Amino acid sequence: MTSPSHGRARRLDDAYLYAGSSSFTEFVSGYRPELLPSGRPLPTGTHVEAPHGTTIVTLLYDGGVVMAGDRRATMGNLIANRDMEKVFAADDYSVVGIAGTAGIAIELVRLYQVELEHYEKIEGAIMSLEGKANRLASMIRGNLGLAMQGLTVVPTYAGYDLDEAAGRIYSYDVTGGCYVEPGHHSTGSGSVFARGALKKLWHPGMSEEQAVSVAVEALYDAADDDSATGGPDLGRQIWPTVAVVDRGGARFVANDLLQAHVERVVAARRGNPGGAR
Repeated sequence: MTSPSHGRARRLDDAYLYAGSSSFTEFVSGYRPELLPSGRPLPTGTHVEAPHGTTIVTLLYDGGVVMAGDRRATMGNLIANRDMEKVFAADDYSVVGIAGTAGIAIELVRLYQVELEHYEKIEGAIMSLEGKANRLASMIRGNLGLAMQGLTVVPTYAGYDLDEAAGRIYSYDVTGGCYVEPGHHSTGSGSVFARGALKKLWHPGMSEEQAVSVAVEALYDAADDDSATGGPDLGRQIWPTVAVVDRGGARFVANDLLQAHVERVVAARRGNPGGAR
């Protein structure tokens, strides 16, 4: 390859010419650490007012796992964004949902997607689901410095375990602690209300359609009591983001199907909205 300005061959740095670690994050941290989120700390005493993503719900069903996120991002008492995406495909068999500081969270997810792809190219194999969950934990741990300054990211990870032929849910804390969640899990500002709904609506052996409906209803309940969680917006046609992962891989539920689920939930609540105040 030649440089258009100098007309001479350009050469990659030696760091790119050796396979090295299968971790892309480790490579960047050794070569250009300032490119990582954790490599750009804030000055001491600085406080940044940044948009925050809110509620994610995840639940197992008979054959896989469903993850859903509302679409609202808030900044203080303001709605910063009404249609933010918070659920992403990490690779072909897993998804990740973000809660916390939106910009840092999205950057971490994109880095994580590259991390998994880099591993497959270097090792020539797909990492186990547990290995992928632990790799995300180490990346969250690397963000601890920013978290201590208020830029917190606490995602939820879920996928289909090809070895066990079952869905799995992993939760995290701000220090990078990784935990397997049985049945269902929620995170974000509306999680306490979503969890209450999940406890009553979820049961083992659910079908995919039932699981999607429960996820939508749990987010609806969260939005009913948490101002930072955005409920389904029928006027603007904004629905939750819902991902399904099963033996066939990760996919997102189409908007027309989500609209049908939302309309059923709303219709069922008209006569009994769950409280007048």
